[in-house]
Amino acid sequence: MEVHERSPLFVISVAAELAGMHPQTLRQYDRLGLVSPTRTAGKSRRYSMHDVVQLREIAQLSSEGVSLEGIRRVLGLEDEVATLRARVRELEGALADEMLNRPGRRVFAAGSAGEVISMKAGTRVRRENAVVVWRPLER
Repeated sequence: MEVHERSPLFVISVAAELAGMHPQTLRQYDRLGLVSPTRTAGKSRRYSMHDVVQLREIAQLSSEGVSLEGIRRVLGLEDEVATLRARVRELEGALADEMLNRPGRRVFAAGSAGEVISMKAGTRVRRENAVVVWRPLER
């Protein structure tokens, strides 16, 4: 059996002890929306290891003088960063898959007017053999 960091494992008393807080503090943070534990069918709170880590971070920020509203903002921004990082990894994977599936699309050359020409892999640009003679105008 594999336990995920967001698996609801701990009752409020255990989570409070792991976070070094009073259970009433955890209830207050739940009411304020700083940490939202999972609820059982009987409506009791179940905290995950992720929740405990977040509670410790709240305690650290609070000890540094950050207000509860500031803590809410910091946690929201950290969640947003985590979401964006996951999306970047997803897009990088999709790009890598696309590049592997279409290897010939990365070959290009410059046209006579400076434009970019996409070419098939293994082909060469046809060169012009015309000779241009330049003679200055006589005055």
